[in-house]
Order: sequence, then C-alpha cells, then structure tokens
Amino acid sequence: MPPSTGFLGDDSSSLSLSKLQEVNPMKIMMNANLDELTPEQLQRVQVVSEENEIVVARTREEQLAQAPDVDIIFGNFSRPLFEAAKQLKWVQTEGAGIDGILFDEFVDSPIILTSAKGTVGTHLADHTWALLLGVLRGIGRAVRERTWENRMSIRRETWELGGRTLGIIGLGGTGLEVARRAQGFGMEVIAVEPEDVPKPDYVREIWKPDRFHDLLEQSDAVSICCPLTRQTRNLFNREAFSHMRSHAILVTVTRGPIIDTGALLEALDDGVIRGAGLDVTPEEPLSADSPLWDHPHVIITPHASGGSPLRLDRTIDLFCENLRRYTDGRPLLSLIDKHKGY
Repeated sequence: MPPSTGFLGDDSSSLSLSKLQEVNPMKIMMNANLDELTPEQLQRVQVVSEENEIVVARTREEQLAQAPDVDIIFGNFSRPLFEAAKQLKWVQTEGAGIDGILFDEFVDSPIILTSAKGTVGTHLADHTWALLLGVLRGIGRAVRERTWENRMSIRRETWELGGRTLGIIGLGGTGLEVARRAQGFGMEVIAVEPEDVPKPDYVREIWKPDRFHDLLEQSDAVSICCPLTRQTRNLFNREAFSHMRSHAILVTVTRGPIIDTGALLEALDDGVIRGAGLDVTPEEPLSADSPLWDHPHVIITPHASGGSPLRLDRTIDLFCENLRRYTDGRPLLSLIDKHKGY
C-alpha cells in the first residue's frame, strides 16, 4: 500500500491496534455494492477464517435485524446501524470518503474505522485528467455549443501543458496518481500536504498547508485530491481564488464543499480563473437551475470518478488483508483517525 498521509490526502495508513483482539469467531455483515458482489468475492472473505459467519444484508430492514450481534460491517454505515449494532468492533467502508459518517457518538466510540483510501487513486486520477483536458482543450464548450463558429475562440483560450506547473492539494493515493500522470505531459508538480510523506521523484516540492497560497500563485492547474474535513471545508474561497492565475484551471474529484460555490462563480465570471472541472459539488445532486451547468468554462460530471470495474475487487482484497491483520492483532491498513477525519 502507498505511504500514509493526512487531512489533505486520501491514502492508506498503517497503525497498530492497541492490543490483540479477541475476534474468533466473528459475525461479518456485508452490505456494499451487493448487486456487484460475486460469490467468488464472498468466498475470498470466508476463507480468511472458516469460523467467521458472513451475512449478506440487502435491505435496511435486513441490516438492522442482523446488526445486534454483528462484530464487523463491510460496506455502508449509518447512525441507525451504529445504534443497533451493540457488539460492533470494526467498520470497513467501501469508499474512501468517510466525512458523512463521522457523527459524534461514533467518533467517540472505540469502534475501529478503516476506509478504501489507497485503492481508489487510479480511477480518480484518470477522471481528474479527463476533466482538466476537457476544460483546457475546449471540449466542454464544443459539446455544449454545437457549432463550428467557436473554433477560433477555443484555440485562443487554450495553452499547452508542457513546462507548466500542476498544484496538488493532498498528496495521498489520488494525489500521487495525478502527479504520476503529469510526467507524461511534461509538467512540474508541487503539492500541499500536512503530513510528512516521502517525496517521489516526479514531485518537485511538498509544502505544508501554510504555503497553500504560494502553491496557488505558482500553479497553472490545481487538482483537489484531499478529503473533506473541518480544515478543508470552503478551503477554496474568495481569498484562495484571488491567489490563482487568470488562466488557471481548477479540478476536483473528492468532495464538493471544499469549494465555496459562490466564490467559484465569481472567480469564473470575473476572469479570476480560466475554468473548472467538477465531479463533485456542494449540493448533490446539483440543482437543475444551478448556473454551473451552463457556464461556458465549467465541465460537470455527476460524481462519476469513483467508477471502475476493478474497484470492488480491490476493496475486497483490502478487507481480506485487514481481516487477517485484525485476527492476528497486527496493524490495519487504511485506518482512519476519526477525530482528525482522515
């Protein structure tokens, strides 16, 4: 797994359990992507320990009925499940983002939380580059306007990636994959990351969050790759946009509320930045009357960056490895510090 990171990243981390867990036999509830979950994947979980009881709960009613004596939940989690699962010891989410389940009672509980961070970077990075190129090369405009008469204005608005600088907010699994792909375009990469992480040779500089504005001032494109936390909510506000270059493109595939929508629209309309590629928005689904839909310099996709035919299989692999580690009392991968939110 990739190296650990912090609130501006979404990568794997490996932290030790405080003591050996008394875990056998265990009851495991599977409720993630059940339409895609295959018998072979279920069998892979089962063979970790034949003593474990595995239940597949397809409906909310089934989940709540099975919850009282469940030890581990793989998949979706909620306050009702938390309240019903009196023996719950560990939750493994299918997704990397966990901001939606960090209600106070769960955060303050001893229940362990691991996510899929470190397994989703590949397809999120691919989507990041699709959005960036779509804005840069006028693809969004061409699809929206459906005319040959805009070709010269599209040409005038574009610029080349080679020799330019890409700024990455959060050098976790997604950030690293975005940075890795920048090599192919001949770009230099700088990043903001609060944790002390190794610097790969394809990243020029890694700065702490106090140099966030420095990164914006030096970047021709900016990729948001961090999770939503108290520190990152509305991180991109009027002040942040004022430090960006007028030709800069902003792309995000993690969480919408990291961007202040009003400030983004002002920055776009006033020419403070060139454009934005958004796979996530503060309100989801985005309302039909949002001006972002028709903005000539915005491309929106409906939170689709998480799509990959390999995603569930990778998460099952992670869960099986963590199940072996949990049984043995070894460090878990992709462990979340619930109080920090990452």
